[in-house]
Amino acid sequence: MPFPGLEVPHLCAQCDDYPCVKSCPVGALSVDENTKAVIVDQEKCTSCGDCIEACPGNVPFLHPKHNKAVICDLCGGDPECVKACQEGGFNALHLVSDSRMDIHKKLFARDPLDVAKDLAINLFGEKGEEVV
Repeated sequence: MPFPGLEVPHLCAQCDDYPCVKSCPVGALSVDENTKAVIVDQEKCTSCGDCIEACPGNVPFLHPKHNKAVICDLCGGDPECVKACQEGGFNALHLVSDSRMDIHKKLFARDPLDVAKDLAINLFGEKGEEVV
């Protein structure tokens, strides 16, 4: 991340056509039938990075410790990040059902670096701008 200390969530848009899953040359990615989340088989993953390149938001990443692909699996349909965000009173994350998603999901896919830059500007202001 470009800003040390600034935590940025890797938000998977769960695209309808799952380009990351289709791009995996070894079949290490699949879609959970119940949650529709992408599941990574760590044993099959070869760390090639094709899923990262195929993602419209570059959301998957290779874990720094085990060097295998990491993609949000929605915690089995009960995302812990949403619970923590709401319990903390931030209310920035909400679980939305597919029936409410009448817009193309890829519109929500954003590169984590772009999200980090936006957060840094919101927190610290633009270069040379005084933050009040």
